[in-house]
Amino acid sequence: MSIEPESLPADQAAWEPYVRERVGASLATARLIVERLKDGTPRTTAETLALWNDGDIAIAHASGAAGLIAQVHPDLGVRTAAEDGTVEIARFLTGRALDRELFDVLAALDTDGLDAVAERVLRRTLRDFRRAGVDRDEATRTRLAAISERLTELGQDFGRAIRDDVRSIRVAPDRLAGLPQDFIDAHPVDAEGLVTITTDYPDVIPFRTFAHDRAARQELVSAFNNRAWPQNDAVLHEILDLRAELAGLLDYPNWPDYDAEVKMIGSGGAIGAFIDRIAGLAHAPAQRELALLLERAQRDDAAIESITSADSAYVLELVRRERFDVDAAAVRGYFDFAAVRAGLLDVTGRLFGITYAERPDAPVWHPDVTAYDVLRDQAPIGRIYLDLHPREGKFKHAAQFDLVSGVSSRNLPEGALVCNFSRGLMEHQDVVTLFHEFGHLIHHVLGGDQQWVRFSGVATEWDFVEAPSQLLEQWAWDAGVLATFARDAEGTPIPADLVARMVEAHEFGKGLQAGTQMFYAATSYYLHLERPADHTARVAELQRTYDAYARLPDTHFQASFGHLDGYGSGYYTYMWSLVIAKDLFTAFDPAALFDTRVAGRYRDHVLAPGGSRDAADLVAAFLGRPYSFDAFGAWLAG
Repeated sequence: MSIEPESLPADQAAWEPYVRERVGASLATARLIVERLKDGTPRTTAETLALWNDGDIAIAHASGAAGLIAQVHPDLGVRTAAEDGTVEIARFLTGRALDRELFDVLAALDTDGLDAVAERVLRRTLRDFRRAGVDRDEATRTRLAAISERLTELGQDFGRAIRDDVRSIRVAPDRLAGLPQDFIDAHPVDAEGLVTITTDYPDVIPFRTFAHDRAARQELVSAFNNRAWPQNDAVLHEILDLRAELAGLLDYPNWPDYDAEVKMIGSGGAIGAFIDRIAGLAHAPAQRELALLLERAQRDDAAIESITSADSAYVLELVRRERFDVDAAAVRGYFDFAAVRAGLLDVTGRLFGITYAERPDAPVWHPDVTAYDVLRDQAPIGRIYLDLHPREGKFKHAAQFDLVSGVSSRNLPEGALVCNFSRGLMEHQDVVTLFHEFGHLIHHVLGGDQQWVRFSGVATEWDFVEAPSQLLEQWAWDAGVLATFARDAEGTPIPADLVARMVEAHEFGKGLQAGTQMFYAATSYYLHLERPADHTARVAELQRTYDAYARLPDTHFQASFGHLDGYGSGYYTYMWSLVIAKDLFTAFDPAALFDTRVAGRYRDHVLAPGGSRDAADLVAAFLGRPYSFDAFGAWLAG
């Protein structure tokens, strides 16, 4: 019997009832299962775990819809209903995790005869109970429950403030000098003779990269770095304080130690050591690159004393154009959005032995969204939704969201890519971002054939999840790959020599980029570790320590650093994953990136198992050895 995809509402008026019903019915099922598990009925270990899995499937069914729709639906009422559902789900999960009677049922199970994956489910589940505080006294459990519920509310407040705070500057038309003509055409002069530029990505990225007017760039980037300020200041303080209290109640020294226990890195102290290790590797190349940027900037303006984040993209573009003969504005001409989207599907289809069938009849939450069935050997294995353009009230960054978690013979995996790209020509860096985020989506689908829902899709340790997505970026830098879809207005494929220069130009600045990433990682780590009274002052100090770029005055980057909610103290995971991604790439022949033999092994050994094995074991199974720093270190030093 074939499995049908989730049935979404065809009528926009039905979306709010759909969200409320899906959350309500799924939670009702999950509550019933909890009561059944505690009813004293004799069951085997396998029967008990199967019932537990049914409960987890119901929860995933609820959280997938609520989590996605809260970020993408155009109607505020629907988004609010989804946010309400998220709070209900979190409240249920907290109560379940603190249910001592339920814990005792699972802790008493006999593991004899269980296969390795089932035993892993039980072991991880019992660990989750203990990390929630189920073995603490009643007063402590009550406080932990209150903290968890409040953190859910605060996380929503933090993200909503970022999502809804779209700022803008208004400039005279002559201050658009340097920007591509299609950008200028898309930003007409208003009745007062001015042009509005917003802090949404399709505006801010080209403006930072191409606008000659330094003061205008500073004004826009300052606005970008002040989103959600000051409202998120108090929210962030409360989040950090509550996380620290939670860790303390569970006898952890601090939040980073609590958070890192279930990651590859293992401890909070190891996070700080990793940040400093990468920063040390990046320092020399970053300083060499910075000196070149400053010298180039001073040729245009001798008064410039430092390079800020408002200068970095612009001056990097100048240097790349002059040193490597790469003009990003001209490169844009090869990346029409529609062609890039089609090319992405073709490339990943060839790599992983799958095809995509567009489903124009599938109900979606907005007309911009396109739906595709994913097929392997002509059989559906999942469905994906691409929601790739900005609009009011939508998530402002780029991410993959689950809609349905795949379970063997029960649910097809379904997920959505939520990004904010131009509808016309794309920056090549946006193409790279699209490949990156699609890496998460394809992981969700290909890893979705699991018996146990907790291991479905992107369910590995959190500091590994970015490795498959960063690996897929490599295909967006390959001349042979790009030639399959990157064409100019006359239909001429992007020249291989241009791509070679693009790669060289991209490699310039990797030390600076690594330093900036360590500034972000240090911000997430030290704000959680230290909980300073003045976040802005501490972030400014961390920027001076780790980032080669100078800080823009009177900005409050941390207020719109959305990863502080979702990633907590673990933003280091991007660079940790990059270390592994560079090592994974050593198994591929750069001259034959469409080699389906290697891609198939990678699919089967790394993506398809989902979280059913430790990430280190997945990597070792593919590489034939444990992962190492060697490839990353050689790349950064090269």
